[in-house]
Formats: sequence, structure tokens, C-alpha cells
Amino acid sequence: MENMAEEELLPLEKEEVEVAQVQVPTPARDSAGVPAPAPDSALDSAPTPASAPAPAPALAQAPALSPSLASAPEEAKSKRHISIQRQLADLENLAFVTDGNFDSASSLNSDNLDAGNRQACPLCPKEKFRACNSHKLRRHLQNLHWKVSVEFEGYRMCICHLPCRPVKPNIIGEQITSKMGAHYHCIICSATITRRTDMLGHVRRHMNKGETKSSYIAASTAKPPKEILKEADTDVQVCPNYSIPQKTDSYFNPKMKLNRQLIFCTLAALAEERKPLECLDAFGATGIMGLQWAKHLGNAVKVTINDLNENSVTLIQENCHLNKLKVVVDSKEKEKSDDILEEGEKNLGNIKVTKMDANVLMHLRSFDFIHLDPFGTSVNYLDSAFRNIRNLGIVSVTSTDISSLYAKAQHVARRHYGCNIVRTEYYKELAARIVVAAVARAAARCNKGIEVLFAVALEHFVLVVVRVLRGPTSADETAKKIQYLIHCQWCEERIFQKDGNMVEENPYRQLPCNCHGSMPGKTAIELGPLWSSSLFNTGFLKRMLFESLHHGLDDIQTLIKTLIFESECTPQKENGVFIKTTDDTTTDNYIAQGKRKSNEMITNLGKKQKTDVSTEHPPFYYNIHRHSIKGMNMPKLKKFLCYLSQAGFRVSRTHFDPMGVRTDAPLMQFKSILLKYSTPTYTGGQSESHVQSASEDTVTERVEMSVNDKAEASGCRRW
Repeated sequence: MENMAEEELLPLEKEEVEVAQVQVPTPARDSAGVPAPAPDSALDSAPTPASAPAPAPALAQAPALSPSLASAPEEAKSKRHISIQRQLADLENLAFVTDGNFDSASSLNSDNLDAGNRQACPLCPKEKFRACNSHKLRRHLQNLHWKVSVEFEGYRMCICHLPCRPVKPNIIGEQITSKMGAHYHCIICSATITRRTDMLGHVRRHMNKGETKSSYIAASTAKPPKEILKEADTDVQVCPNYSIPQKTDSYFNPKMKLNRQLIFCTLAALAEERKPLECLDAFGATGIMGLQWAKHLGNAVKVTINDLNENSVTLIQENCHLNKLKVVVDSKEKEKSDDILEEGEKNLGNIKVTKMDANVLMHLRSFDFIHLDPFGTSVNYLDSAFRNIRNLGIVSVTSTDISSLYAKAQHVARRHYGCNIVRTEYYKELAARIVVAAVARAAARCNKGIEVLFAVALEHFVLVVVRVLRGPTSADETAKKIQYLIHCQWCEERIFQKDGNMVEENPYRQLPCNCHGSMPGKTAIELGPLWSSSLFNTGFLKRMLFESLHHGLDDIQTLIKTLIFESECTPQKENGVFIKTTDDTTTDNYIAQGKRKSNEMITNLGKKQKTDVSTEHPPFYYNIHRHSIKGMNMPKLKKFLCYLSQAGFRVSRTHFDPMGVRTDAPLMQFKSILLKYSTPTYTGGQSESHVQSASEDTVTERVEMSVNDKAEASGCRRW
């Protein structure tokens, strides 16, 4: 056993194993009749009898892998560490192999293990575990080594106590002591990991990167096969780990299909104004978005797909050839690419594929349409996007840092967006207005203004699409729409602060509620700065709906219809939406090819926008469940919308919240109408007539501000 200080290696067993899924870890019963390990407990727990098998600890399953560790060629002669075994019986056999008794090891079975032979542990030094009888050795191997092992492709990485891992000595007084630490040997990279949880994470990181071949198995020359997905008649190759961000070169999220369809409809509506359009997908990844643009819009767009990763650029080029589209890597190579054009490829315009930093590319070239979809926040790319964007062009921004935008990480929102936010009932619209405010500030720094076409906040992302209006006048008008919000933390009433630089003596007077007077302490908080104007352009949304019908995008039509009714703040009709593509508030003043507008046009546009302020949708919304009355059954949402509309208020549903109501009614009127049409909950201890009379008295007492007093309450509105 003196030679156990060095790593002992055994030749790889030659056997055929089928390709299996990877689970980390799930112990399997050994073929030699040795019982499974006992349940999870401390390492120094009491040994369990060999005749009492117990289930192994259940662990989380890891993603499946295409190549199998056991599918290596049989002629591989590389070697592995002795702590990596397939079965517990193989680990017990090592006790005989290490002593040189190969004959007895070959004929060993579970019966002669109990013969009383004294054997030493092959994974522990002599100082830690002395030689003992076979039944004690079996319990030791089962409880200390096998039970806490990590499984990978049918192999077990058992814990090892040999001096394989260098341990820093501890100086105690004048003596130097060194302690041998327990560790695991990685089956893939031969690294030594101390803790079991760290070993599980280490193996998962290998799997996320697609590294599934062991270091002791000859690596196969064939690359892992790429999967081909199809979306909107566009084929795209993806890596095996395509859905894991930060672990793959080309991230592809199938859940962002709604986002890609919204952006496609936006570009299709813009292409009807002027063509051809120079479009940029700044973060291509697999190139799925730019391929859809070029394949369905044809010569109306000139697509540029960019990515900084070299593997992603190669994958984008392969996807372009897969969809029979022409690729131009560089303008100098354009003539060469014409000769390389394969049979069956269509000449739908050149798709330029660039490998460059997105900020550098947007500084060097001008575009009509720019889409930003980085991993996380997009504030680092806004200044470059507005630097060279053409007049009347469109910038779409997709932000996936929802933890900060949805007020889960408030300090991150303050660092990235410079906004102070809290969790409210309207937190999704709050997130959309935060992103629009950041976009507006970036545009104003470049002497440009913006017009918000639409803003969408769903579970996984926040999408903001704006049109660029050149000139300092438009920039000044845009900057004025960034204001602070006063939010009551008790009743969740809210109102934007009044314009002006004068200090307000009592800002609580601006709130329609009286929580500050009736509740002790400070009840309101200042949020922002936020975008205070409209979030939707009704005319542009109707044109997007027309394009979705034209291209057969059925999944997106319901959402666009909801956005149209939300922008008009009218109840949704069952007959659908009347599509009219000429009522865009600024389409009449748009000039083809993106030329500058004259001063007269800008003046007329400003006057028209001022007259349209009154028709803009009211900001924010109320959740009907948040303001329900205790002990009362509230009406159905559709009926409640009708009640508010009959009372003379503007009302609509909102895509931000399925149970949200967007209305210009103050919270007091909202609660009064909700209480008026709510029915009391049935209580067994009281008669129905008594409950009904009590509820009527409550209604008459609490609903002091009736529906007929709307004119008196109009001064409390939030616009």
C-alpha cells in the first residue's frame, strides 16, 4: 500500500454500451449482487448491514447530451483514475488488484468477500483506513465512497482520499502539518474538485458547453450534430445547447417568437413608407431575425446581420445558405460571392454578415432600421444607435433584464437607468416607461426626438419601438415628456408631477387621494424619471395588423388588436378591428427616402400633436383584484368595463395585466363603481335579506360620489 500515494490507472474496459441520457447522479444496481448505498447521511454515520439495501440520494437531472461517453471506440487505450468505476463490485475488486492478486480478483464474488480476508481500501491511505475484514471494507466503500459519488454516462466518480490533490500545509507553532483532503476526479478534464456540490456544478458546466468526451477516451473527429429548427418558414441551425445563455456561442430562445414577429411587422409597415431600407440586426446569434426580414420582404430591405463572436458569424453564414439566400461578408468580396452562388439560391438582395462590435458598426454606418437585443440591458448601445440613424427611421430595443426593470433588483435599475422604482401593481408599464425614458435621453443627446410607436412588456422581455425625429426642436419636446411620478404606497394612486421648476410646498396635494391626511407618517414616494406621454401609436399599430394578416402571422394578431384598443382606450369589440392604414398621426408629414422636413411641416406637426394630447390613452392601469372589496363578489371584468364606459369614462383592457383596467377615472370613482356592482358573499350565519339590506346601506354610505358627479371629479384626473 506504499505505492498508493501515486495515481493508479486501470485500462478502460472494452464493452459496448448504448447511447444514454446523462443524469447527475442516479446510482444503478451492480451486477455482482452488491446492495445499493444507504440513504444520505453524514460521512461518519454508522454502517448499514449488507443485506438491507436502500435507495440512493436523488439529485437534479441534467440536460440530455447527444454524444455518449460510453459510445467511444473500443480501440481507445487511454486510462482513467481508479476512483472512476462503473459498479460497486468493480471498486471492491480494486482491493485485490492493488495487492497484485489478479487471479483472485478475476474469480471474486460476493461469497468469498465474506471469507474473512483482511484488505485495505484502495481509495484511502494506510494512515486513514487500515486493512480490515471484507464485510467492513464493503461497508466502508459503500458508505464513504460510493454513496457520495457523482454519476456521469454510467460511470461513478467516487470520493478519493489519496494524496492526489496538493494541499497547502498548515503551520502550527513550529510544526508543519499537512492534511489530506477528500476530492473528486473529473471524468472529462481530470480536474480535482473538493466538494460534491462543486463537482456537480463542474460537470454541468461541461455539459452546457457541449463537452461530453472524457479525457481518457479518444476524441471523435465528428462534430456534434446541429439541430435544424423552423420558424415562420425560415430554417435555422442551432447548437445542441442553443437555449442556454452565456453557455453557447449562438443563443436561440424559442420563447422570443412573439418578439420576433412584432419586430417583423414593424419593419414591414416601415417598408411601405419608403424602400429599400437598410436594416441592422446588431446581435445576430443564429441570424434568425435577419433571415426572416430578407426572406419575406425581399428587395425592399437590405439586411446586415452582425455578431462579435466568430462561431456565430460562421453559423449565420451557414443559415443563409440553408435558406438559399445570398451572403456578402465584405463589400470587396461581393464579386467573388457572385461566382460562389450555389444552385437554387435566390437573389433576394445581399445579406451582409459582419463581425464587429455593435457600437463600432453603428458609428461607422447609417441605417433606417436598427434592432438591439443584447443579453440584458441595452443602455450601453443607445448612444451609438441614435448617432447615425436616418431621419424618420425606427429603433427597436429589446431589454431582457427584467429583474431590474420589474423592481426585483432596484439598485441595478438605479445604476443602469438612473431611476428610482418600487414594486407596484402597474410594474410592467412602469418598466416600459423606464426604457422609453432611457431611449429618449439618448436621442436627445444626439439632437433627436422620438415618437413611441408601441411598448410591450411581457414575461420575458420589454420591447420598445420608437421613430426618430431629427432636430433640436423635437429633442426639446421629447425631453419635456420625461417627468417624475408621485405614487401613494397605501392606495396605489399615482400622478405625474406638474411641470415647472418651482418647489412644491406640499406635493401630497397633487394626489387625488387623501391618504396623507388620514394615515400617519409619509405615504407617498417619488418614482422616476419616467416617460409621461403616450406609449402607443394607433395608426401604426393598425398598419402592423394589416401586415400580420398579409404575411399570415396568426400568433401575433390577438396581441396587436389588444394594443390597438389599449391605445384608443375603448372596450374591445368582438367584431374585430377596422384596419385603416392612413390615420397615422405623422404619416401625412413623412417624406420618402428620409429627407428632412421643412420648418413649416415641423410647426404643423407640433400643432397637430398638441391637439392629439387629449385623445391619448391615460397612463397606467388598475388591477381589479387589487382593489376588490372584502366580503363582496366583484363583477366580471367585461361587465365592469361596460359599467365604467356607461358612467362616461374611457376604459379598455391592457396587455400589461390580464386583470388590469386602463381608465381615466380616478381611483375613488373606480372603487365606487366597483362597490356598486359587487354582490355580497353568502354567509351561513345570516339571512339573505339581512345581508342584502346591510350591503345596500354600505353602498349608500360609501358611494357619496355618484356617477352623475363625474364633472366635479374631472379635476382629479391624472392628465
